[in-house]
Amino acid sequence: MDIIEKATAVLMHNGIVVYPTETVYGLGADAFSEDAILKVYEAKRRPLGQPISIAVSDFDMLAAVAHVDGSTQKFIEAFLPGPVTVVLRAKNALPKMLTGGTGLIGVRIPSHDLALRLIERFDSPITATSANLHGAKDPATPDECTVPRDFLIDGGRLPGTPSTVVDLVNRTILRSGVRAEQIELLLGSL
Repeated sequence: MDIIEKATAVLMHNGIVVYPTETVYGLGADAFSEDAILKVYEAKRRPLGQPISIAVSDFDMLAAVAHVDGSTQKFIEAFLPGPVTVVLRAKNALPKMLTGGTGLIGVRIPSHDLALRLIERFDSPITATSANLHGAKDPATPDECTVPRDFLIDGGRLPGTPSTVVDLVNRTILRSGVRAEQIELLLGSL
């Protein structure tokens, strides 16, 4: 059994997996399981009611969980896969716990091979919050992933700069990270 198969088995049993992305280490759990999502909140010591982003493997999976129109699709095609989290209106299929009651969901399509393989093998969205305690430094190495978890995929040292978070509903950048200047230019043209 390879590392992706092992991690997928953990996800299938409501476990938590630390996985590498092109930015920082993520904390992954089944995004459709309230039990698994609750474990993520507990592991991070994150207050309930604060939204948690998710990761998907492709545009079809993204469109299954969030509402996408022509202008948001143009933005998504320009920046994903990559180090960008887009905030969109969530579809009812997602547990409300993920949205923190906002009706909005942050979604990423990572460009890291191991992250994509994990989501593809699991064949469902996973949580995409950083693998650290709430408010702590973003983890760039496995040693910096201080949260309880059931499995860790070691991707070595990562860049350590978090994704840029773009609210495509309100057309604003919520967190500047990688490629923020390019994103601001395209946002202005939508």
